[in-house]
Amino acid sequence: MPVLTRLIPSPVVVDISDGAMDKLAGLLADQRISSSGTLAMAVSDGSGRALREKLAPLLPDAHWYTVEDGTLDSAVRLADAIRGKRYDAVVGVGGGKIIDVAKYAAARVGLPMVSVATNLSHDGICSPVATLDNDNGRGSYGVPSPIAMVIDLDVIRRAPARYVRSGIGEAISNISAIADWQLSHRVTGESVDGLAAAMARTAGESVLRHPGGLGDDEFLVVLSEALVLGGIAMSISGDSRPSSGACHEISHAFDLLYPTRRALHGEQCGLGAAFAMHLRGARDDAGLFAEVLRRHGLPVLPEEIGFTPDEFAATVAYAPQTRPGRFTILEHLDLSTDQIRDAYADYAKTIGS
Repeated sequence: MPVLTRLIPSPVVVDISDGAMDKLAGLLADQRISSSGTLAMAVSDGSGRALREKLAPLLPDAHWYTVEDGTLDSAVRLADAIRGKRYDAVVGVGGGKIIDVAKYAAARVGLPMVSVATNLSHDGICSPVATLDNDNGRGSYGVPSPIAMVIDLDVIRRAPARYVRSGIGEAISNISAIADWQLSHRVTGESVDGLAAAMARTAGESVLRHPGGLGDDEFLVVLSEALVLGGIAMSISGDSRPSSGACHEISHAFDLLYPTRRALHGEQCGLGAAFAMHLRGARDDAGLFAEVLRRHGLPVLPEEIGFTPDEFAATVAYAPQTRPGRFTILEHLDLSTDQIRDAYADYAKTIGS
């Protein structure tokens, strides 16, 4: 009987450890990603300066590029700047915006991309998606996954706590996204990739059930691994389905309707996931989500991120338009704005204040 297998797209190396940045040059050489050290390094103009000072002596043949912001224009400018320079790879060093810009630019010029995350705000650090602001608000662009993933825990401990908390909301939302995927399978017949679903759900559960917090090194490792696994799950399925359901539709709606007031992506996704669990009748799960989000200092009510209940109802009503063709609990229930407002009042009462 033949052995049937499939190739799983994933980084050739994932290094989550203390002092991982100090080992970057050796890691890239050992993995034959860049034995010469000829790299295009993308960093921000703010905190990226200190990172450049730290890494430049370790990578003397690298060239450094400053990324102004997380826009499509910045990604295109970076791609134009590095095109034809014979680099071995593009290395994004920073938070989600820098990494997404680097992923898009690397894809545009056909180079592998190395992700060096300085915070854990969302699973974009290892996903095949680049989320970039554009003239129409914000868009998601398919790109190859990073060829290597480096998370220096020494750096993560110094990151703003809000950004690390955001990653918690992002990871937990996987569980709601998988529930939406399975709902679509039952109602529309959409195919579910069992391996991708299992990986994304396991990632979410590992964070949801962990008793630790931001001051716990073991918890930071679990959160890092969960975000990496979420990104790999998307690579396996070939789209964002394992990690993106009603939770992300709600977050994208916040981004589009209130671009100057939106909260962090993971904050919005965590809130969206808890509300989606309530909508599908899983009140105990919604309560658990709210309990865990609160314990980590994340919002569970829209008022906690500056939105009124009416604005939240309008956001949820608009949310299905952000992902045409995707079927979630929002499309299944097809609630009016007034019905969403009533459901939110029940949600707020159920989870308590």
